[in-house]
Amino acid sequence: MRLVDLSHPFSMHSPGWVDYPSPKISYFQRHATNGIVSQFIETPLHISTHLDAEMHGISGGKDIASIPLNKLCREGVIVDISDEMDDFTLIEPEHFTKKMEIKEGDILIWHTGWHRFYNGSPEEDEIRYFCKHPGASPRFAQWVIDMKLSWIGVDTGSADHPMNTSIRYKKPEITKEYIRKTGLDPEEQFPREHLFPMHHEPFRQGIIHAENVGGDIEQVLNTRCMIGAFPWRFEGGEASPCRIIAFLDE
Repeated sequence: MRLVDLSHPFSMHSPGWVDYPSPKISYFQRHATNGIVSQFIETPLHISTHLDAEMHGISGGKDIASIPLNKLCREGVIVDISDEMDDFTLIEPEHFTKKMEIKEGDILIWHTGWHRFYNGSPEEDEIRYFCKHPGASPRFAQWVIDMKLSWIGVDTGSADHPMNTSIRYKKPEITKEYIRKTGLDPEEQFPREHLFPMHHEPFRQGIIHAENVGGDIEQVLNTRCMIGAFPWRFEGGEASPCRIIAFLDE
């Protein structure tokens, strides 16, 4: 069996989502003074490769510790849709269904190619990565529910389209760029009362997602295999950094 890591590394340079604080990492014991090394980390949970729990998106949702192992680890597909992706592309179900067979209950991981803009990559572009990435349409969110998918993994900073998140208010210059590029008004295209549909509608049905997927994802494009996500068993946690692995039979 071959294992392929679909996770970004974590370090003091790992960026949080837009307007989230950066991690703080320090030593409180050193070999020279204590004979052992111990470190302290203060960090948001939505950093590097991480898994959102229901309670992140919906009031009364379950925590990260409540996710059963047979939901976290099961068969799924890693679908390459990068050939149709550009800044602000709206992702629809057909981007996937014309590429691979997707079965009810699958894990679905998408590859837009945006992981190449993540921090530390040769093409690093933090603004493009977090603010201009392709993102799911409200129609896609409903398709996820209809397919009863286990969970979604995305190689972008959010599963939602950036103009259907608070980015359109936090980054007005990005919103102006979107309007110039598309000729669309995001206030009309994405009603304010329905922001973050991928964080709300699927979460109500127990279908969560992992963000900032990356690592060696290009080794397993358009592949059906066992996929596992391994977050902390964090009671009361609304999200968790996690390792995501593809398990391939040789």
